[in-house]
Amino acid sequence: MTIDKEYLLSDADVANFIVTGYHMLELDLPSGTNESIAQQLDALESNPGDAITDTVPELHQVLDHPATAGVLASLLGHDYIVQSHRHWHCKQPNSGHMQWHQDSVNRRDTSINRFLGLFYPTDITPEMGPTVIVPGTQFRNAPTDRMSTYSNIRGQVPVVVKAGTIAFTHYDLWHGTAANRSSVKRHMIKFLFGRNSPNTAPTWNHDPEALNAPRDWNKRDKAEDANNILTFANPIGVSQSDHYKERQIRRQCWNELMGQTA
Repeated sequence: MTIDKEYLLSDADVANFIVTGYHMLELDLPSGTNESIAQQLDALESNPGDAITDTVPELHQVLDHPATAGVLASLLGHDYIVQSHRHWHCKQPNSGHMQWHQDSVNRRDTSINRFLGLFYPTDITPEMGPTVIVPGTQFRNAPTDRMSTYSNIRGQVPVVVKAGTIAFTHYDLWHGTAANRSSVKRHMIKFLFGRNSPNTAPTWNHDPEALNAPRDWNKRDKAEDANNILTFANPIGVSQSDHYKERQIRRQCWNELMGQTA
């Protein structure tokens, strides 16, 4: 597959995804596309499940957009897979919270082999029951029954976004939804993307000097280069001992994406 280099991620983008487990992308879809998708979803009387893209064909424009392809190629390789599973999540007005959970099994993974794409065809406000994610939790193990007892978590991020945004999230990232206190439905379409083959080289806009930047102990969480992001970023403020472990996992993940075997 030929991918326009303009849409590939940078070293800092890839490092941030490894650290936080998510990447936000606001698509410049043709005028009226988001509105048309939202109107068709509003009118649905039942959930078509995997057939949602057949029911609302404009959703193919989300999957086919060159910016979407750029993110997928950068993180999953140029022969990435758009899996057949997809799902329409409709958060009804006056519906409650969804408990914290992971979509994958409770196992730390140093690889990026699949992740979700959460597409929002309308503006999402805090009152509409946004998806809530906890950056950095893709490397944390917790039984779902234990997670279900948690309430607010330090560092959680409500996905309050503009219409046409797709949030790419690591398959193990902790997430849930807030209560919908508005009078409108909150729509989200979930897509699933996978890796077809291991990297033999970086597939994003990579600078060979990316990891040669000196460590800047003054910036830490404000780091803007890949080396310092991988070293210092601590999105949920874990303890020093946990941070050491996370840093090791991040480097393993980065090395795999670079095509370097252990």
